[in-house]
Amino acid sequence: MTAPTASADPSHALGDFLAHLDEADEYGAIEVAIGLLDAGAPAERVLLDLVAPAQTEVGERWARNEWSVAQEHAATHISERVVAAIAAYADPRPTRGRIVVACMDGEWHALPPRLVAEVLRLRGWQVTFLGASVPAAHLVSYLHRHDAHAVALACALPMRLPHAHRMIEACRRSDVPVVVGGRGFGVDGRWARRLGVAWAPNAPGAADLVADERALRRVLPADLSHLVDDEYASLVKRRGELIDSALADLRARVPSVGDYTPAQWDATISDLGHTLDFLAAAVYVDDPVLFTDFVAWWVAILTNRGVPAGSVASTLGHYGRALRDFPRAGRFVALGTAATVASGGVRR
Repeated sequence: MTAPTASADPSHALGDFLAHLDEADEYGAIEVAIGLLDAGAPAERVLLDLVAPAQTEVGERWARNEWSVAQEHAATHISERVVAAIAAYADPRPTRGRIVVACMDGEWHALPPRLVAEVLRLRGWQVTFLGASVPAAHLVSYLHRHDAHAVALACALPMRLPHAHRMIEACRRSDVPVVVGGRGFGVDGRWARRLGVAWAPNAPGAADLVADERALRRVLPADLSHLVDDEYASLVKRRGELIDSALADLRARVPSVGDYTPAQWDATISDLGHTLDFLAAAVYVDDPVLFTDFVAWWVAILTNRGVPAGSVASTLGHYGRALRDFPRAGRFVALGTAATVASGGVRR
């Protein structure tokens, strides 16, 4: 085995790696990673100290409107190719049981769980990576055909938490332990605990957890007694109606939206729907922080794109009036409106 040298610190190569991503230079990015491996850097460290922080920066550049969606997608694809090159270089052989790694149904951020899958593989597990947006029924069918030691499920967006809970329960009914991770469960895993499932903050944490049989099999009680009030189900049922009413309110307030292009209308409808989906998820786990964090993020995204962020407060005002009969949702919307003020989205 090659002894690490001074040039084998992946964090020191981050600037060069990002420069290659910026130029959409796949071969240059791969050369940086392979050069680190040749210099003696462990493959796990290259994954976690080079590829992972670079991908975080890619997302932040998109959020700051420095990179377009196309640039973000190109960079992500290159990072996936780099991960494949690192895996081929390390070429570990499995000595332990099978771990199935997948994204929640509707979750398309596949690179973070791919990094988890490769770390697990480097630690001797036989890993099956199912990729993005795996329907629960298809995952369960796969588990019935293949004996798995555990399932690792990823969720990047909290609005997917209700779907995540159903997927977790489906795996448990197949008698397969579940580990979850990703920002969708909260930076501290608070919403994983609310759903009663084991949570890992990162890839090494997931590897440690699946190796601990007692911790893996420990089923935590879910804390969802608040769902008996049916507010979540009613909110989901009214989603289409609420979007339509918000569009009508927007047309009345801002006549110029009649000149929107089809792409602008699609983006507007998507934003209105996402707002309701985050609100519904907050109601599902009974935590307003889920919604207020989304609102603050949304205001920042719009501000960086030159869109008047006060429109967020107007939309929330409409939803607040439309949801007068929804005590928890109404309270969360009011807190979200306050968050737009704190974020500079509206003037007092």
